[in-house]
Amino acid sequence: MMSISLPETPVVSVTTTDSRGHTPEEVADMCLNRILHVSDSAIPEIRDQANAFKEALRPVLIFYIKKGIQSDRTTMYNALKSAGHSETAELIRRL
Repeated sequence: MMSISLPETPVVSVTTTDSRGHTPEEVADMCLNRILHVSDSAIPEIRDQANAFKEALRPVLIFYIKKGIQSDRTTMYNALKSAGHSETAELIRRL
């Protein structure tokens, strides 16, 4: 049976932006960095394979993050339109 060892001290990172939210690409990179980390001392073949997997996974994450954003905007548009806020709904749709 495999076991996973976690660091004794929590690993914390903070990412900020200035006057905007995070882009789908930035969110994908944050996600990938949390999911997959390979030690510099790992066997080169393992490290290279893991890094290749990470790069292959990045566009998939970006695609689905963008789909999630579109879906949320559709939900907001429909909620605003149903509540009688057609002009505001149209502004959301155009984003």
